[in-house]
Amino acid sequence: MQPSNRYLPPAIVVIIMASCFGMASAAPKEHLKSTPQQVFDGMRQSFQANKAKGVHARYQWELSGPQGGQWWIDVNDGTYKMGKGKVPNPNVTFVAKDKDWVAVSNGQLGGTWAYLTGRLKIRGDQGLARKLGQIFP
Repeated sequence: MQPSNRYLPPAIVVIIMASCFGMASAAPKEHLKSTPQQVFDGMRQSFQANKAKGVHARYQWELSGPQGGQWWIDVNDGTYKMGKGKVPNPNVTFVAKDKDWVAVSNGQLGGTWAYLTGRLKIRGDQGLARKLGQIFP
């Protein structure tokens, strides 16, 4: 399946961000200055294999800024791999500045506001983007 270059409508972003980062607003203050790598390390701990059964999706993050870079997650029927760099043919791509992604992840910046102001761009399969929040709550 080829990734789409369409952006998600704001209503979908609200659902995605609420489900992806719902627990982030309760994050302890020491996590408020975390790095993108720490955000992804935290996602490893929240993986829900039962929610990933039957899911085949590649997620890509393209983060700019001093602590930016590229990260990916490849979900494959109840398992996942995660790493730095590019994944071939991502189904969903998140684009943001490093500090904005961390702020959204930690509940300091609302995902909807980030999307509406252009600080977060989400391209690709809307259904798979929503699923990410269930797989990594």
